[in-house]
Amino acid sequence: MLKFLTAGESHGKAEIAILEGMPAGLFISHEDINRELKKRMHDYGRGGRAEIETDEAKILSGVRQGKTIGSPIALLVENKDQAKWEDKITKPRPGHADLAGSLKYGFDDVRNVLERASARETVMRVAVGAVCKKFLSEFGIEIASHTIRIGKIAITKTDYSFDEIKDIYIKDPDVHCIDKNTQEKMKQEITNARLNKDTLGGIVEIIAHNVPVGLGSYVHFDKRLDANIAQALMSVPSVKAVEIGNGIEASGKTGKEIQDAITVSNNSIQRKTNNMGGIEGGMSNGEDIVCRVYHKPLSTIYDPLPTVDIKTKEKTVAAIERSDVCVAPRAGVVSESMIAYTLAQAMLEKFGGDSLQETKRNFDAYIKLLPIKRV
Repeated sequence: MLKFLTAGESHGKAEIAILEGMPAGLFISHEDINRELKKRMHDYGRGGRAEIETDEAKILSGVRQGKTIGSPIALLVENKDQAKWEDKITKPRPGHADLAGSLKYGFDDVRNVLERASARETVMRVAVGAVCKKFLSEFGIEIASHTIRIGKIAITKTDYSFDEIKDIYIKDPDVHCIDKNTQEKMKQEITNARLNKDTLGGIVEIIAHNVPVGLGSYVHFDKRLDANIAQALMSVPSVKAVEIGNGIEASGKTGKEIQDAITVSNNSIQRKTNNMGGIEGGMSNGEDIVCRVYHKPLSTIYDPLPTVDIKTKEKTVAAIERSDVCVAPRAGVVSESMIAYTLAQAMLEKFGGDSLQETKRNFDAYIKLLPIKRV
């Protein structure tokens, strides 16, 4: 079974990940991983830490001569910013793990919580996701994301293809928005929030393209693909809701209006629409898997909210840590990584294989049996 574990604190020496269960024979390089890490580093609304860290991964094990060898893959990203590690904090921030974590573990120093709860940990999710994306690419599966809302500013363009969004980090490196009429408005929304000493939420859409039919299962609740994707996306810091397909809209529609009719063309089963977002009955149905994640505004506010000092029990205002104004643009690659990991898990559960060659052989034999044409 494919699984990973991360370790490290935000201002500790390093962030670490161990990925276990990746088949042998997959070509993977530092460049493959660092290319993904760069997507997480630079966008409009980032805090000052982006100017300090370089986020380049080191492959410590599991790869020899550029190929995976079947053993656990250990990855490391060093932290350059370690200056705050010793500062004690007793004023928890509303909306963060600070208070609940301190009470749960009996801490009198909130830093013991926030150092691990920080979104800095997601640097290793992106590193792991890069390996999973490389694995999925061997089967023609691609994943991309784009920003569809920041604060009150949302895209007006609703008809777009996967090809339009897959290079969005190059086309719009600031907010990753495909709607040119909306890009500058989103940036202005972030600027206004910064001037008001406030933070913003946002919505990011992630699309997995060319996913084969049959990943996941309707047989058991914990095998349902949509459930596993939702859990993976909800684990991303600041995410408070996940939507698959047009799930929210579907709640106000009739079955005739929202279900995706099945048709056939050139002896290949097809769909005219994709309102279900590529998943039916807990299984991929061959259409693009479409997910949206809803990010709350970040908890560090430079005009801080009321709180209580956990040491003195006196009323005060929340601590201020260096933070972004809006996380949505850079969080897209984190969500891509979590979907990549979940799909890689599902692929290996269905097709198995100790080596990539074995997995491909099983995959190819399965695809030949299906009356659905893949790209």
